Amino acid sequence: MYRIVLLFGLLIVSSSNAQNVLSAQQPPMGWNSYNCYGATVTEDEVKANADMMEIYLKDYGWEYVVIDYCWFFPTPGALNNPPQTKDFKPPLSLDKYGRPLPAVDRFPSSKNGKGFKPLADYVHSKGLKFGIHLMRGIPRQAVAARLPVLGTDRTAHDIADTSSTCNWLNHMYGVDMNKPGAQEYYDSLLKLYAGWGVDYIKWDDMLAPTYYEKEIEAAYKAIRNCGRPIVLSLSPGIRSLDPAEHVKTHANLWRISRDFWDEWPQLKNQFELCANWAQHSGPGHWPDADMLQLGRLSRRGPEGVERETGFTPDEQITHMTLWAIFRSPLMMGGDLTMIRPFTLSLLRNREVLAVNQYSTGNRQLFRRGNHVAWIADALNSENKYLALFNLGEDAETPVYVLLSDIGIEGECTVRDLWKQKDLGKYRKDFFPVIPPHGAGLFEIVPD
Repeated sequence: MYRIVLLFGLLIVSSSNAQNVLSAQQPPMGWNSYNCYGATVTEDEVKANADMMEIYLKDYGWEYVVIDYCWFFPTPGALNNPPQTKDFKPPLSLDKYGRPLPAVDRFPSSKNGKGFKPLADYVHSKGLKFGIHLMRGIPRQAVAARLPVLGTDRTAHDIADTSSTCNWLNHMYGVDMNKPGAQEYYDSLLKLYAGWGVDYIKWDDMLAPTYYEKEIEAAYKAIRNCGRPIVLSLSPGIRSLDPAEHVKTHANLWRISRDFWDEWPQLKNQFELCANWAQHSGPGHWPDADMLQLGRLSRRGPEGVERETGFTPDEQITHMTLWAIFRSPLMMGGDLTMIRPFTLSLLRNREVLAVNQYSTGNRQLFRRGNHVAWIADALNSENKYLALFNLGEDAETPVYVLLSDIGIEGECTVRDLWKQKDLGKYRKDFFPVIPPHGAGLFEIVPD
């Protein structure tokens, strides 16, 4: 049992597992290496992006610096999903208990068994938080070598489910959670990574095409018991709402789509997914619409050529507006060292970010052809947030809202959050002109 007490506006939790209770009370905000570096990011590149976050974004609430997949794989060139051969070449960097360690050629401060602690210390020294990506299961290389499971008389071979593999990366076998030593292996991972100072784990190959309920529970239990508050994010995109109640009690974040990229049809597709999942959002458990496809992408893979985002300026505003009103986690995908002023303006609008971080009751109000409206309540206020979208292709059009439909009777003041200015008084209805592929985000203040 645990006890929650409100004291001077602060949430105090008393529990033997209190470290997990407060994780991700708001949607996490940060940067992830995947969209600009794929499987190839280096220590210097992580540090450079952390430096940029400290200088330009930290004061706006951005805090997580996350290294995505294959950090235990030696330099893979620009390969996407780099494989091992059948005889485990190139060898992954593992410790004697079969736990992945950083590849020293890419992360030189990890040498002599230091792991990511020096890099985590660097990130923490800037007042930021540090995250890593993990794959479900146990390395095939550890299984073949019959490496011991820490604290048990079992080996990796004893607990592996060799029939359970990832269909896009061949490094791992699943763990058979019915075997003695299985939970202990997951616990050993978290013991090591908590000791490094990890604050966030993106755990992949957990949700689709198979929903691995027992391994999700094992990961959750290991984090809960590791003695450090760590946000748990699950990937790839879940295919069904059926596991919603389970996933939201065993993870802080979970992806709701396949990998999302900077193409308008994919952005348009996110609207239905967000509408379906909004009911399951709340403190500590956030459906994740995937990373922000803004700025400089695919510098070395993983999707297409190196480029500035393929989204037009209007589409970028739509992207940020939907993620804000849905309260998706905000993980910047582009290279922060190459960020441009327009992109920075999207990430530093305090009024828009407040919608993402602090609004409540977020839901789709209507979808009428190409016109979509979302509403939410402002925190501790009668004010409402209203997001309006024009998903059409051809012309700017007014998107009509009857103010009584959002609970506003009588006169109100409307503020444009993107332009950060008041638009004046309105009564009965509101119908701003929205460009094709564009969006508006407004605060409605009753008089």
